[in-house]
Amino acid sequence: MTLLTAARIIAAGLSLTTFVFLFLHDSFRSGNLFLVPDLVLCAALLIAAALPRQFAVPALIGAFGMAAGVFATSVSSYAVDGEFGLPSTLGVATSAAMAALLGRTLSTAGKLSQG
Repeated sequence: MTLLTAARIIAAGLSLTTFVFLFLHDSFRSGNLFLVPDLVLCAALLIAAALPRQFAVPALIGAFGMAAGVFATSVSSYAVDGEFGLPSTLGVATSAAMAALLGRTLSTAGKLSQG
């Protein structure tokens, strides 16, 4: 499995997991500050994962980077409330790692294997 294929699968999984989390925690309410950013990151990850190879890599780097930012804000919000948000922390770690791996591979090799 190539890195690009793995990134596509992880992006789709992270998007689906986040979307399901919104339903399980009754997050579709007007007072939820994270609703729109969460929905945007879900869409960005899915769209980036579905793009053709030459567009997918930069789009996935951007989408994973944005997701890391949204999840990091969520982790901070939990911390202010004196809680630990494990799902958000896992989201930050996964998103940041994937963005870094894709960026490093792109910068060192100049291209990815076909995915």
